[in-house]
Amino acid sequence: MPSKPSAESATRGRTDALGGERPVPRGSFRDRMRSRPGTRLVWRACVLLAGLLCIAAGGALVVLPGPLTIPPIILGLWIWSTEFEWAHRFFAVWKEKGQHAWQHAKRHPVSSWTVTIGGLVLAGVVVWAVLHYDLVDRAKQLVGLS
Repeated sequence: MPSKPSAESATRGRTDALGGERPVPRGSFRDRMRSRPGTRLVWRACVLLAGLLCIAAGGALVVLPGPLTIPPIILGLWIWSTEFEWAHRFFAVWKEKGQHAWQHAKRHPVSSWTVTIGGLVLAGVVVWAVLHYDLVDRAKQLVGLS
C-alpha cells in the first residue's frame, strides 16, 4: 500500500503567484513564520514590499543626482533572494559576476585604482558643475516647472 505524502513534502514543490519558496532551516524564524497559515502570505508580501522599496529607491537614485545608485538595487535583490527561489537564481548570477570582478581587481590593482579614482573625479566634476552652474534650476526652467 503506497504511503501518504507528508504535508511538508506536498508543499515543497508548490508555488504561488510570488514564485517558489526558498528552503529554510527547520525551527528558524522563517520556518516559524511559514508554518502558520495566516502569516505565510503576510510574511512573503512584506519581503516582496521591502525588496521593491529598495529597488524603487535605487531606481529613483538613477534619475536623481547622487552616487549611490546600485547598492539599494542589490539590497532589494538580496532581500527577495532570501524568500523567493527565482530571485535567488537571479541574484546568484550577479553574485558570481561580482566575485569575478573582485578577483580581476585583485589581479590588476593599478588599472582598478585608476578606473575607481577616475570615476570618483568625474563624479566630483559633475556634482561641481551641477552646483556651480545651477543646472537643476536651468533644466526646470527649460521644462517649464518654475
